[in-house]
Order: sequence, then structure tokens, then C-alpha cells
Amino acid sequence: MPFTVATWNINSVRLRIDLVGKFLTAHAPDVLCLQETKCRDAEFPAAAFRKLGYSHIALNGQKGYHGVAIVSKIPFGIIDRRPFCDKGDARHVSVTLAPTNIRAFTLHNFYVPAGGDEPDPAINPKFAHKLAFLDEMASWIRADRIAGGDAMMVGDLNIAPLETDVWNHKALLKVVSHTPVEVEKLGKVFAAGPWVDALRRYVPPEERLYTWWSYRSPDWAKADKGRRLDHIWTSTSLAAALRGMKVVRESRSWERPSDHVPVLAHFDFDA
Repeated sequence: MPFTVATWNINSVRLRIDLVGKFLTAHAPDVLCLQETKCRDAEFPAAAFRKLGYSHIALNGQKGYHGVAIVSKIPFGIIDRRPFCDKGDARHVSVTLAPTNIRAFTLHNFYVPAGGDEPDPAINPKFAHKLAFLDEMASWIRADRIAGGDAMMVGDLNIAPLETDVWNHKALLKVVSHTPVEVEKLGKVFAAGPWVDALRRYVPPEERLYTWWSYRSPDWAKADKGRRLDHIWTSTSLAAALRGMKVVRESRSWERPSDHVPVLAHFDFDA
């Protein structure tokens, strides 16, 4: 059975609901995970998603900031939301899905803190929070064996780990999202699974791969100063079912776009 999951930091779902509709109509993933929805659960545009065929919705929102959501054509089993670092931020939601009658899996949707501008936890509380969040993620994944069964973890992890995940490795070594300490801690989250990087199964590590381009660039496509901040990871048990991936780069040129673009991974669970 073919199955497609997508992840997208939408940077306000109410502001960009028309863009979401355009994406879902064109690509029709079975499940879409959104980050930075920036609205309370009661304000989420659920009716628009149901009209598009996504009648199963799991939310973890808050007023004006953060927020994650999973919308699906497939029914959910368990829905869970885990708080991290005792901050009360809406940064995680998970569901169990059963795309076939014989195989269910758990899908985790994350929005990792961006970390502010100064990569020094001693003077930047936002960066300190980001590092602590990553530490807690790694400990939780390891202790609860999150990837010990069939599982996926997707979302805006706000870190570009590889040298080819950024437009200029040397220039960004002291820029939040690509600093050595962030890369190291994300590596521990990855190893805690252990996880499989779905995107890099199809784009070799020596090739550049981006999912985010800054609003500050007047001509983002020409400058192409991107970073890969959005990720799809699978448990090793699901990796054999991977059949492809896609970064929807063209959406960055849509009217009033997010600075992130959607990313999709394709599976075949009958294989």
C-alpha cells in the first residue's frame, strides 16, 4: 500500500490556509504534519482541512506562537502531546496510524526551538532552551525506546546537520542552526533511535539539500542561501518501505509564502 507523509513549517496556518490547500490538492499526501501553526486549538481551520479530505486532526496549539498539528486521511489511534523543558510550549504531537490492516506505526511531529540569534547559552536563554530541549529529546527517545517499534519522527528540527545542508559551512559555523554544539546534540537525538534519515537516503550527503530560505534575501532563488531545517526520520524497521522523497521547492515562490517548503517521503508498506 503506497503511503506518503509530508511535513511543513507553515508559519501561521490561518494566514496561509490557501497555500496549504494548493499543496494538498497538488500532492495529496496521506498525512500532513504542520509546525508553527500559531493558533489555539479552537482557532485551527479544521473545516478547511475536512473539506479537502483530511478529516482526522490532532492539535497542540497555543496563542500566537509555536503550535503543531497532524491532519490525515487515515484514522488515528492514540493521540499524545509531550511537554518539554517545563515551558508549556506547544512543540510536539504524536498519533498512531494504521495505513494497512497489518501494520500500525507512531508518528511524532516536532517543532524544535529556533534558539535566537546568539549561539551562547550563557547570554542567550533561547539558545540554552534549545540545547536543553535536544538533550531531553535524546533522553526520552532512548529511555522509552521510541524508535524500537515502527515509528517516524518529522518536523522543523531547526538544525542543518551536514555541511551540505547549508549554503556555506564555514560561514555558518557560528550561526544558530549549524553550530557544532547543535549538530552534536541533534546527532545524539538521531543516534538515540537509532533513526534513518529519509531525505538523505535519496540525496547523497555530498549533494546540497535545503528546505528553508530566509525572508531577508531579496532574490532567494538566485542567491540560494538555504538550509535543511526540516526532516523526516524513520525507525530502522520502516526504512525498508521507503520509496522516495520530494522537497517542494517551488512553493517558496508562491504568494506570501512560508520561509520553509513542504517535504514529502513516500513508502510502500506492502513491499
